[in-house]
Amino acid sequence: MKINTLFIAIFFSVVGFFSLTSLQAQEAKTLFVNMPDSLSPLLTKVNRADCVDFLESKMKAQVENRFGKKSEMTELGKDFIRMQMSPQATWQMKVLALNDTTNVICTVATACAPACDSSIRFYTTDWKPLIESPFITLPVMADFLNTPDSAGVYVFDEARRSADMLLMKADFNKENTELTVTFTTPDYMSKETAEKLKPFLRRPIVYRWKNGAFTR
Repeated sequence: MKINTLFIAIFFSVVGFFSLTSLQAQEAKTLFVNMPDSLSPLLTKVNRADCVDFLESKMKAQVENRFGKKSEMTELGKDFIRMQMSPQATWQMKVLALNDTTNVICTVATACAPACDSSIRFYTTDWKPLIESPFITLPVMADFLNTPDSAGVYVFDEARRSADMLLMKADFNKENTELTVTFTTPDYMSKETAEKLKPFLRRPIVYRWKNGAFTR
């Protein structure tokens, strides 16, 4: 009886150890540090590890990147990281549950020049790229615009023709799995034209991660 009890105790201790190790390996900070350099052109592995160490030590997590400029980690959570790569560029990552045993990584890279535009990518937890379409259907221009009644059609059409490039800025909510996509095309238009388009703009689109995909 004592031997069986000891065996059971050891068994569950080992299971618990490997479960804890597996969970830790899925945390954002571990995945971030182990990201391939090919996906992190500005930051070395040492840069990435330093950012984590600094922020966990309640220090300013700023490092000198490969180009001799400053990059800073501004948010670090169990499943979320945000980097200010440069004054004009940010990078975010979120660890999302695909099912009970598998996670995926979603990254958002945003450049502002001056209008902001984001690129969304998905990866396995060992940073193999995944096709985007199973996980999200990105908005099109019409999703951000309200069709006017007949009285406003002329003004709308004039402003809409000037919005010839779809620009969107995406941001994760660090507290949950929401992803907010904001229409930024007006930011590159002339102020006068943007003002004409303003009355027809819809609210930013909010996606929520559910059953392994982002849904509105």
